[in-house]
Amino acid sequence: MKNFYKSIKEFLDHIKFEKNYSEHTIRNYRIDLMQFYDFLKEMEGKNIDIEKIDHYTIREFIGFLYSKRLSKKSIARKISSLKSFFKYLSIHKNLKVNPLIYISYPKLDKNLPSVLSFNEMDELLNLPDDETPMGKRDGAILEFLYATGMRVSEICSLNINDVDMAREIVKVKGKGKKERIIPFNKIACEKLKNYISIRYIFLKRDKKGQGDPSALFLNFRGGRLTERSVRRILDKYIEKLAIRRKVSPHTIRHSFATHLLNNGADLRTIQELLGHASLSSTQKYTHMGIDELLKIYKNTHPRS
Repeated sequence: MKNFYKSIKEFLDHIKFEKNYSEHTIRNYRIDLMQFYDFLKEMEGKNIDIEKIDHYTIREFIGFLYSKRLSKKSIARKISSLKSFFKYLSIHKNLKVNPLIYISYPKLDKNLPSVLSFNEMDELLNLPDDETPMGKRDGAILEFLYATGMRVSEICSLNINDVDMAREIVKVKGKGKKERIIPFNKIACEKLKNYISIRYIFLKRDKKGQGDPSALFLNFRGGRLTERSVRRILDKYIEKLAIRRKVSPHTIRHSFATHLLNNGADLRTIQELLGHASLSSTQKYTHMGIDELLKIYKNTHPRS
């Protein structure tokens, strides 16, 4: 079992240093593979031979996951993690038989993503109090989420130097550490300027020298905002808006894309803005020029 555990560690190092996967993705792989490790240890003891793991072992593990009442989506993710892991073992560790070859994913229910209407989004963006430092910050975050369609992890990782106010564009580091440029509108620019003008207040509250002056969005004590903090901020305003369905930062991302599409933006533009790499599976993806991207954005974003 020691070699098996070592193989997991080597795989995680591989996707971190060679594949440049995000910390969030690596954490999910670690959780999934360690759950499989614990399952094998419970079933076979400490002397597991990787070569003896077959598709029957994998099916038993999947049955175990179903017995824990995990959703089909969660089980599909764990199967995907195992497929990547055993593919790595086949290529880099000369594993003779890949036990995941004949394992298929559970059929997932097709759930349409939640989307806010333009009126609901407009109400949400007008809720933060522009007269208070926290309100200025919250307003800038919500406006920026909707103006750019960024993932919450991307918002949190932004540095103040990533934003070009004059050109109204922001440099974003997305999945796989791939950088892209996203335009934003004048309303978001004004909200950001209002927040940046009082940003020093947050930095002054850092009494222990643990703040992050480079971060764009700061917490109460001058540190970089976390994804959980952004979700709490959004939850606070959604509660005031009295929307009964579940709304997350990803809902705003979906709303951004849907509103652009409804206003005439093409899918290629939206994929570029969102940082999706799906087109690369069928063709070499040529990045759209920033001038063309800006033109389409300004013609289709509801607040431009």
